[in-house]
Amino acid sequence: MSRKHAIGAVLLWSTVASAFKLSLRYMSPLQLLVYASLTSLILFGILYAREFAPRRENLRSAYLGLINPLLYYIVLFSAYDRLPAQEAQALNYTWPLMLVLLSIPLLGKRPGARTVFGLLFGFFGAIIVATKGNVTGLNFTDPIGVALGLGSAVIWASYWLLNLRDERPLAEKMFWNFLFGFAYISVAAAATGELAVPPAEGLVGAVYVGLFEMGVTFLLWYRAVEGDMAFASNLAYLVPFLSLFFISVVVGESIAPATVLGLAMIVVGIILGKGGQNL
Repeated sequence: MSRKHAIGAVLLWSTVASAFKLSLRYMSPLQLLVYASLTSLILFGILYAREFAPRRENLRSAYLGLINPLLYYIVLFSAYDRLPAQEAQALNYTWPLMLVLLSIPLLGKRPGARTVFGLLFGFFGAIIVATKGNVTGLNFTDPIGVALGLGSAVIWASYWLLNLRDERPLAEKMFWNFLFGFAYISVAAAATGELAVPPAEGLVGAVYVGLFEMGVTFLLWYRAVEGDMAFASNLAYLVPFLSLFFISVVVGESIAPATVLGLAMIVVGIILGKGGQNL
């Protein structure tokens, strides 16, 4: 059963890059975040309702909710708003590289030669994606979009590290993170005048994102990792490539050879980089 959970999680996560891009045709990044995070809050509220018991540990979510969903997703959605979906998802997928990089100063990890080579190889792949293969010219079509894509990877890696010592059950932790996070998001949306109801197409997309990017898929993945971590971890490398397929078919983007090459280098860099770390 755990393998079915892993396959389900991978398939669902492979569709969300397309859902981001399609939804952003009808709404701003902040509007998408408002309705997607509300959907996730309701989902985790239902799952957590029977065990609902406020405790001091849940105050940790006051700052975790600031990082995710607010900061992470507003940066990620802004990257998708500015870049082709294939580029944004590839740059965001550098987060395991960022995780290894951040673990060096924060966790005192000592990188070996394999780790260093993996990091350099993977980040060179990101440059190939960002420059559309024009590495020598370092010509970024949208430097801000590239910075946002890589920035989202840094934020997610930081959030992952902060969660290392958070032993609360998943539904409890996610409910409180989204409760605080939605409060912050609502204030930001109200302050910027973006609480308006979007078109139906955008709203459907936001609900999809809330369910299958932020919600259900995490539950499937959690059960998959508990049951067979090796299988789930290896299967996860398919996500960015399956995403390219959906981006091509659903969004209609023509996938650039540089994106495929750069993404492959990122994945190889992740495998090599993690090989020298124990995260």
